[in-house]
Amino acid sequence: MEREMIVVLDFGGQYNQLIARRVRECNVYCEVHPYNMDLDKLKSMNPKGIIFTGGPNSVYGEGSPLCDPAVFELGVPILGICYGSQLMAHMLGGKVATAPVSEYGKTEVDVDTSSVIFKDVTAKTICWMSHTDYIEKAPADFTITAHTPVCPVAAMENPERKLYAVQFHPEVMHTREGIKMLRSFVMDVCACKGDWKMDSFVETSIRSIREKVGNGKVLCALSGGVDSSVAAVLLSKAVGKQLTCVFVDHGLLRKNEGDEVEAVFGPNGAYDLNFIRVNAQERFYSKLAGVTEPEEKRKIIGEEFIRVFEEEAKEIGAVDYLVQGTIYPDVIESGLGKSAVIKSHHNVGGLPDYVDFKEIIEPLRLLFKDEVRKAGLELGLPEYLVYRQPFPGPGLGVRIIGEVTAEKVRMVQDADAIYREEIAKAGIDKGLGQYFAALTNMRSVGCMGDERTYDYAVALRAVLTSDFMTAEAAQIPWEVLGKVMNRIVNEVKGVNRVLYDCTSKPPGTIEFE
Repeated sequence: MEREMIVVLDFGGQYNQLIARRVRECNVYCEVHPYNMDLDKLKSMNPKGIIFTGGPNSVYGEGSPLCDPAVFELGVPILGICYGSQLMAHMLGGKVATAPVSEYGKTEVDVDTSSVIFKDVTAKTICWMSHTDYIEKAPADFTITAHTPVCPVAAMENPERKLYAVQFHPEVMHTREGIKMLRSFVMDVCACKGDWKMDSFVETSIRSIREKVGNGKVLCALSGGVDSSVAAVLLSKAVGKQLTCVFVDHGLLRKNEGDEVEAVFGPNGAYDLNFIRVNAQERFYSKLAGVTEPEEKRKIIGEEFIRVFEEEAKEIGAVDYLVQGTIYPDVIESGLGKSAVIKSHHNVGGLPDYVDFKEIIEPLRLLFKDEVRKAGLELGLPEYLVYRQPFPGPGLGVRIIGEVTAEKVRMVQDADAIYREEIAKAGIDKGLGQYFAALTNMRSVGCMGDERTYDYAVALRAVLTSDFMTAEAAQIPWEVLGKVMNRIVNEVKGVNRVLYDCTSKPPGTIEFE
């Protein structure tokens, strides 16, 4: 049976993979490709529909990305989003200009509910706008189907040619009924059946990895977190003993985590792979001595990771491929493509210029965290591992503000273990996107046992999120926080104060650094 596919053509918008993710939520396979991909290649993929993404350019600007005009003659449904909508108008005879008033953020939009795109949407709906230009005049054969007080063409369509455009971003959660709009395009306009599931991704990935690797040797950077664990099992299913998983215990893991990882993936584990544990705690502590800036710590840890892997690869013999558990939010935050750098991830950013491998394989690069978990369950990983708390590649190095020392690592490990234990006891762990304890660089006066103390403050963090691109601070019950605080100040030597971080993302990041 031929797989149905929607192709997203990327014009530089930072939500390009989020669009693909929303389409996959409709159980329709979706891939992102450059806006200037060869038209014959596009036709050979036989897409059921095409989506133009947003982008930072003005369509009338010199050198702005334009698609092949012949794409409009393929007879394939097209949905233009933001820049993509302006591109459609510009190339088909409409007029795009600088808007008298720019629109950013949540905006009330009046929509024509007789349009197939808006058939299940309320007549006035909240959408996420992000534009300086606007469509001043729609092409002659288009009907305007949405507007705002300052945007005369918030949506337009030509149903006969199966061309649709929206100025706002239906893919982000801030557009309240955006999923309905995308679903209407995918299911009603493109006539997709919606019979694609995550098992298709797993099967396709295993097959493509097997073809790529051939008889080559593969080295996997295994941290024991969700992403690298799913990547490791995916590779194990594809190439078996050709895979060697190197687990670097850099001394920046959660409490007892090194032994737990070895129990799952080591010689007594259930997976067909080679496993090597490298105890490199002192090596990393030495490299981090005196370093306080978080971005510098990330880069030091990332570079040292690669150096360790290179050394292990030489011991193993010729290794052709390095596998990493990079996922899509890592790619965006690292600023690859058009988006700004937020922080380096040692999976995708801050790597040394020279890496002694033929190629880096990142099988999860286009997935969000919840999709990675679905893939993990499809691969047969145990639930406790699949739903393990996300953990940054640099580990506790970025959850310790200021210089990293063995003593500070002990403090944050103990505090974090207490926090996670009490969250689980309260039965609220499954509802949280991520939660952890971090060690601030603040010391303050306290009084314990009638004696003056001058110790560190621990900050607790818990967020609600579906995609890790945005997040809200979770409202942990006060009695739970009180119990955690009491245990930490009594059981963790060197800590006399506990704080709760209520910052959302943005403006903060999920990690505390």
